[in-house]
Amino acid sequence: MGEKDSAQAQYDKMTGTPVHQLVLTLGLPTTVSMLVTNVYNMADTFFVSQLGTSASGATGIVFALMAIIQAFGFMLGHGAGSNISRHLGARDVESARRFSSTSFFLAVFCGIVIAVLGFLFHTPLVRFLGSTDSILPYAKEYSTWILIAAPAMASSCVMNNILRYEGKAFFAMLGLASGGILNIFGDMILIFGFHLGIRGAGISTAVSQYIGAAILFSPFVRGKVQSRMSLRYFTRDFADIQNIIAVGLPSLMRQGLNSLSVMMLNQCSAAYGDAAIAAMSIVSRVINFLFCIALGIGQGFQPVSAFNYGARKYGRVREAFWFSVRSSMLVMIVTATIGLTCSGTIIAAFRDDPDVIAIGVVALRAQCLSLFLMPMSLCGNMLFQSIGKSVPATFLSSIRSGVVFIPALLILSRCLGLFGIQISQVVADAVSAMVTVPMVVRFFRGLPEE
Repeated sequence: MGEKDSAQAQYDKMTGTPVHQLVLTLGLPTTVSMLVTNVYNMADTFFVSQLGTSASGATGIVFALMAIIQAFGFMLGHGAGSNISRHLGARDVESARRFSSTSFFLAVFCGIVIAVLGFLFHTPLVRFLGSTDSILPYAKEYSTWILIAAPAMASSCVMNNILRYEGKAFFAMLGLASGGILNIFGDMILIFGFHLGIRGAGISTAVSQYIGAAILFSPFVRGKVQSRMSLRYFTRDFADIQNIIAVGLPSLMRQGLNSLSVMMLNQCSAAYGDAAIAAMSIVSRVINFLFCIALGIGQGFQPVSAFNYGARKYGRVREAFWFSVRSSMLVMIVTATIGLTCSGTIIAAFRDDPDVIAIGVVALRAQCLSLFLMPMSLCGNMLFQSIGKSVPATFLSSIRSGVVFIPALLILSRCLGLFGIQISQVVADAVSAMVTVPMVVRFFRGLPEE
C-alpha cells in the first residue's frame, strides 16, 4: 500500500468507524500499557518497601522528580500530538512531520538539561522534594538513576502521545508495556538477586526506560506511521514551537502542579513521620492504578476528538465525549468498590507497618470515594486539549492538580491535622468536577453545524 493509500485508509478509519468502537479500539492498547506501567509502579513500591519504611518513603520523593521530567515530556507530546492529529485530519502530512520531529528533539534536550541541573543541585533538590534526614540517602541513590534516565523518559512521553494521536496506539502499547515488564523483572533480580537494594530499583528503571524508548522509536524509523523523527523536519519557524507549548501547556500545568502537590504532600506528611510519607506514597500509586483503565479510555478518546474536530465532524466529537464519560464512570464504580472494601489488605501488602496501614487506609477510602467525580474532569480536560483549546484545558488541568489541592492541603492540614491531609484530594476532585460540567455544556452548545 502506497503512502497516499495508507493516509486515506487512516482518514477513513478515524472518520468512518463507529465512535464507540473507535474509542475502545484506540483506548484498549493504551489501557493495557497503562495497566502494565502502573503494575510496575506498584511493584516498584512493593519491592522497595521491603527494604524499610524510610526506603518506602523515598519512592514518594522520587515520584515527584519523575513527575517533573514527565511534565515536559507530556507538554511536548500532547502539544505535538494534537497538532499532528488535526493536520492529518485536514490531510496535511508535511506539517504533521514538522511537529513530530520538533517535539521529539526538544524533549531529548529538556531531559538532558533536567539531568545536568539535577546532579549539580542533587541534595538541595531531594530535600526540596520533601525528603527527611532518614529518607535522604535512599532518595539520593534512587534519584541518581532517574536523572540518568531523564532524556529517555521525556522523549518516550512524546513518542507515546504521537503514536496515540495518529491512531497507532498498539505501537505505543508495545513500547510502554515492554519497558514496564522489564522493569518488574529487573527489580526482582537486582534488588533481591544481586542484593543491590534501592540502587537496584534505580538501575532497573533507567535501563528499562532506554529500552522502552528504543522500542517506541522503531515505528518511526520503519515508516509504520506518517510522522517522522528527523532533524530535517525540525521547524525553522519559532511559531511552531510556540504552538506546541501553548497546546501542551495543560499537560505541563497538570504534571508540574502534580509534582508540586507531591512535594507539598511530602512536606506536610513529614510532620507525622516517615510512616505518613510512606502511606501517602502507597495510596497515590494504588489510586493511579485503580484510575488507569478510565484514563486509558480517555486517552482513546483524544485522537478521535482531535482528528474529527480537524475534519469538521463535530457530531462524532460530541458522541465520543459522552461515550467516554459513561464508560469511565462504569469502570470507576467497579474499581472504587474494590478499593473501599479491600483497603486494609491493599496497604498491608505494600508495608506491614501498623502506622503505615492506619494512615493509608483512611486516605485510600477517602480517595476511592472521589473516583466517581474524576471521569467528567478527565474527559473535559482531554476534550479541550485535544482540539487545541489550550486556555480552558490549562485551567481545568490546574484545578485538580494544584490550584485547589495545594490550598486545601495547607488549610485542612492546619485545621484537621493528619485527617486533613488524607481528605484534601477529595476536596480538589469535587471542585474540579463542578467547574468542568458547565464549561463542557457551553462548548457543545456553541459548536457549528457540520
